[in-house]
Amino acid sequence: MFIDCLGFLLIFILTLLMAIPLGRYMKRVYNNDKSPLDFLLPLEKLIFKLTGIDPEKSMNWKEYLLALIAIQLVWVLPALLVLMLQGKLFLNPAHIPGMTWDLALNTTISFLTSTNLQHYSGETGASYLSQTSVFTFLQFVSAATSLAAGVGIVRGLTADKDTGIGNFFKDFLRSCTRILLPLSILAAMVFMVAGMPMTFKGPQKLITLQGDTVHVATGPVASMVPIKELGSNGGGFFGTNDAHPFENPVFFTFIVHFIIVLLLPMAFVFFIGYYLNQRKFARMLFGVMTAGLLMLCIPIVKQEAAGNPKIAAMGISQKSGNMEGKEVRFGVNYSAFYCAENVAIPAGTVVSVHDSYMPLSAAAMLTGMQVDAFFGGLGTGWINMLMYLIIAVFVGTLMIGRTPEFFGKKIGIKEMQVAVMVNVLQVFVPIALAAIACFIYVNKSGGPDTLGWLSNKGAHGFTTMLYEYVSSVAGNGSNFGGLGNNTVFWNLTTAFAMLSWRFVPIVGAFMIIGLMKAKKYIPASLGTLKTDSATFGVFLFSIIIILTVLSLFVMFMVGPITEYFSLKV
Repeated sequence: MFIDCLGFLLIFILTLLMAIPLGRYMKRVYNNDKSPLDFLLPLEKLIFKLTGIDPEKSMNWKEYLLALIAIQLVWVLPALLVLMLQGKLFLNPAHIPGMTWDLALNTTISFLTSTNLQHYSGETGASYLSQTSVFTFLQFVSAATSLAAGVGIVRGLTADKDTGIGNFFKDFLRSCTRILLPLSILAAMVFMVAGMPMTFKGPQKLITLQGDTVHVATGPVASMVPIKELGSNGGGFFGTNDAHPFENPVFFTFIVHFIIVLLLPMAFVFFIGYYLNQRKFARMLFGVMTAGLLMLCIPIVKQEAAGNPKIAAMGISQKSGNMEGKEVRFGVNYSAFYCAENVAIPAGTVVSVHDSYMPLSAAAMLTGMQVDAFFGGLGTGWINMLMYLIIAVFVGTLMIGRTPEFFGKKIGIKEMQVAVMVNVLQVFVPIALAAIACFIYVNKSGGPDTLGWLSNKGAHGFTTMLYEYVSSVAGNGSNFGGLGNNTVFWNLTTAFAMLSWRFVPIVGAFMIIGLMKAKKYIPASLGTLKTDSATFGVFLFSIIIILTVLSLFVMFMVGPITEYFSLKV
């Protein structure tokens, strides 16, 4: 245990050492300063010329938001057509048939919203054309959209009412060309050297030592895996995701997976400090987010390392921990660390089956995804943290009898209402959808088994259904497992959850920025609540935990906590 914890600490420190200069580089990119990749400027100018876009036109928050939403609509129809017609198109050596309309719609929205919820298995459900032209492409543009949204919000904190917040199209393109694409190419080269496939040949026919004939799926894996993690996406090329040896050949590649999942969300925190010239504020955010990540890691690792008491009661040694559903090559502890990291980001990439984790581990997973601000998704993690910041500043200043101020602008009732509404809807959407699913399951004529939804019932089954919706809303996309989710009901309801929640926090954040920009700047005084202090960091962390626990407590009682006590009987 100690060695594994030390290993995870070293990986975290290595990521931190890479994130700090990367955050400084991101500041140069989005501030139009000189950077090492300026040789791409002619290509960027050519793209803008061909599309008729003026990248130097500054947008107000409404124009920026409208451009962000509009560009999402461009990819929907082409993606749907490719997925539904993939059986008749090229680059399909395995002769995989087209997806049904509901699965194609779910999958398109899933990758469009950077959720990557997969109700299919990659090697048997998607052709190479779909994997490259739809999934890999959408993972780039969805990540770039999230990153540009986060940058726009940061820029809006410093702008007054007479200035814009930049140009979305310029931020979007530079996110692709200057950040996501170069890092993905570097990661892909590392992965290919380590043995990750990059080929368009069909499945390989092999004869095993027993004389059996097997078909081994390969494909253009190395081009997809880097962006699924760098962009906080998580969609695996194979159904087993990072547990598949072609997505994760050796322990060295597993370390690379650890790093690139966390790298850009962590770098964005330091980018905030450099761009706003508020490095102490960035360090406060980093401390809160790191504390949150530890809060998720500790219970998950501890629960899995202790093993399953039901199995121990049968006289079976649990010395290796709860190995059910874990990646045997890396063991319980690293599987649990990776789980915690990916529900915090939330990238949703997995190396083990979350359905096999202990009940209190599931509670920690749901908490991490619900918060979605302990580093959180690329760009969107900062947006969710902004909501908590607004609430914390408003409550904290009223507690000491001061006027709420944030970055020199007063926080009024409207800003507070937007932040609270976003926070409430974040909880309401998954709970309401889970309630609908439970009602249908319990009241199904002929019995719930005819639906074929759950392999585990009772409290665990409730957690399974709740997890599906929390994962969808949080942009995580990982499956709990044990849920027959490739049905019209699950495809449509999770699509609604993903699509609605993709834009709710983004729209809310831009509304807050718009309200703040219209106000007069107020210089800091002795009565101003310092939002860059360790004390405020502790208060902010407390606000996040209180809001999350109060929101999910009843759900935990019905699901994970009830299951936990059932194991003790």
